[in-house]
Amino acid sequence: MDKHNISRDIIAEAIKSEFGFNRKLCLDIVNDIIEIIIEGLQLDQKVKIHNFGTFKLNNKRSRIGRNPKTKEEYNISSRNVITFKASKILLKNINQIND
Repeated sequence: MDKHNISRDIIAEAIKSEFGFNRKLCLDIVNDIIEIIIEGLQLDQKVKIHNFGTFKLNNKRSRIGRNPKTKEEYNISSRNVITFKASKILLKNINQIND
């Protein structure tokens, strides 16, 4: 397993190993969870998963940017960004692993 990236397939395989469901069902479960998070962000701009964290949709306004090499200015258009704030329990668990 690549220790830097966890794919949908890896998550589905973990579900399969834990519960014994077939691979397609596990992948469908993973895809459904991701779709629920996306829909929640689109509808409410916020998705909170208890004891995990909160995904939040924020709008960044347009602004003037500058190419650091040429110093040329250009307009950066407004866009939506997603932020994630981990729950205290998740942070505590992660910090225990690193200690």
